[in-house]
Amino acid sequence: MTAPALSRSFRPALAAAATLAAALAGCDLEWDKPDLSAPPPARFIEAKPHPQPPISGGRDFAVKFGSKELTGLVERALDDNLDLAAAIARITQADAQARISSAAQWPSVSMTNIARTTRTPGTTINVGSASGGFNPATTSSSSSTSTSSSGFRARNFGFFQLGLTASYEVDFWGKNEDASMAGRILANASRFDRDVVEISTVAAVLNAYFQVLTAQDRLRIARQNVTIAQQVMDAINARLEVGVATVLDTSQQLTILAQQQATIPPLEQTLRQTRNNLAVLLGQTPESMTISGGSLTRLSFPRIAPGLPSEVLLRRPDVAEAEARLASQEFSVLQARAAFFPSLTLTSLYGFQSALLSTLLLRPDAIAIQLAGTITQPVFDGWNLQGQYDLQKGRYSELAALYRKQILTALSETENALIAIRETDRQMKFLSVAVTAARRALEAAEMTLREGTIDIVTLAQTQTSYFQTQEQLAIARLSHFQAATSLYQALGGGWGPTTREIEIARSNAAYEADRGPWP
Repeated sequence: MTAPALSRSFRPALAAAATLAAALAGCDLEWDKPDLSAPPPARFIEAKPHPQPPISGGRDFAVKFGSKELTGLVERALDDNLDLAAAIARITQADAQARISSAAQWPSVSMTNIARTTRTPGTTINVGSASGGFNPATTSSSSSTSTSSSGFRARNFGFFQLGLTASYEVDFWGKNEDASMAGRILANASRFDRDVVEISTVAAVLNAYFQVLTAQDRLRIARQNVTIAQQVMDAINARLEVGVATVLDTSQQLTILAQQQATIPPLEQTLRQTRNNLAVLLGQTPESMTISGGSLTRLSFPRIAPGLPSEVLLRRPDVAEAEARLASQEFSVLQARAAFFPSLTLTSLYGFQSALLSTLLLRPDAIAIQLAGTITQPVFDGWNLQGQYDLQKGRYSELAALYRKQILTALSETENALIAIRETDRQMKFLSVAVTAARRALEAAEMTLREGTIDIVTLAQTQTSYFQTQEQLAIARLSHFQAATSLYQALGGGWGPTTREIEIARSNAAYEADRGPWP
């Protein structure tokens, strides 16, 4: 029987004593756990209620957009992103902390070697006559003593020890086991956190690349608009030379031309800065990375079905992480509760002891053995234990609220992403019609201008309408693709119950793996 199992078997025998001890200490050990019931809805408002397989993971999801460059960027981010590297480092820390939290379940054994000599003054150990201070019975010579002229003898005492000491706290109430479980579950949560970071990283790379393509599209549109405005400006200047246009006409058109030219620098800034941000996501310097880009219109839009709300909750690593932290905290509450009860600590010593170094080893009469058991019961500690217990219960209530909030957030994010996909798609269709109509209107206005019968106000309005609708369509297309990214995140980014089991198995394997050099 293992030590934890052995300690568990003694719990019924000490239950009455523990209850009495708690009563004497005036402790409040009641705990009303918060209600965690939060059944998910039967279906999403914006989707048909049909079960669906999990969404593809980061690399496979990126492939659906039909861009080799985008797929390569996602793969590089998954390999080199520094947030992911930090999350992996936190896993190592959590695994180490799990072992630290579990250390009290095992005996502590250490080697205790002592070499000590003590000189005791003769004036403190000799008893002589009141007048002379000399004890005739202690006048014999000794190698470990010295006699002064007054007759007092100082003594040297030697002590040498070579042995092992062991200490073990019998875990009657499960305090040490609860601490171990709390640490091990937090190690699971750290792995779920890494998965959350991975999904967020993929989403950030996708959105940054979409922004690069959109900035390039908008730059092309802006330059085309500048060309159109310049052509109209040239036509008005030609009319001005023959006396059929006014200075007001040229000034209005010059304003439109300058406004279009002014849109280019901010777009150039956005393009370059977004490329730099993308380089950081890939763990590279901006100077070392080149992105070709292209056009957002050339990408394919993936079709994604969300499935059922209950499926989504099982596929969200952030929900699993919140659940794991809550489960860990429950063991922390139990650990704080067990601290009220008596603690039995066993100590032992086995080794060799001698007053002389020459007789320390290889002598049966130098063997020293010591066994001791200590029972400690808190009686009054200024309500420290009660405060610790209340603190852990409060932390549990906090994590319970955050867990429920995470569930609501997951459902809300999915609904919002579905709404965004649907509404941005409708917006794009309307704006496409508007761009086509505005283009025809501008062509008609330019033809009328060449014929010499155009009203300059109508021409200005036609140009502005065409320029604005093109810009709005490009922005709507970006929002449409970003909605796909949001839905990818909301559905868990390819995570699922199988991934959860794999991560927990990895955590258990790390806990049971080689614990390093002895001891």
